[in-house]
Amino acid sequence: VQLQASGGGLVQAGGSLRLSCAASGGTFRRYDMGWFRQAPGKEREFVAAIRWTGGSTYYADSVKGRLIMSRDSAKNTVYLQMNSLKPEDTAVYYCAARWGTILTARKNEYDYWGQGTQVTVSS
Repeated sequence: VQLQASGGGLVQAGGSLRLSCAASGGTFRRYDMGWFRQAPGKEREFVAAIRWTGGSTYYADSVKGRLIMSRDSAKNTVYLQMNSLKPEDTAVYYCAARWGTILTARKNEYDYWGQGTQVTVSS
């Protein structure tokens, strides 16, 4: 499975962005998907995940209520709608895929990773 993340950019605090992650080369509709982020000097951290059915989502406490993850299996794409952005959301955002039975925030349980897209939120 190849993953291509896009949609990052520079935005002011309080603004919005929508990230996309396009998948190819596998049975996308059967993979759970996740978004992670990594700020300079910090470890990669979990942001959100969605079940392959699209029926369940799971969010980090720090983004709950502001970021919304969704998927369009017909387009082999997942999205991360980012609202009310804060400077602390600044990071490189990565999408990831795993073949699993439950949602997980553990990055070492994801099998495939995209290349990352930079999100910068100015104060």
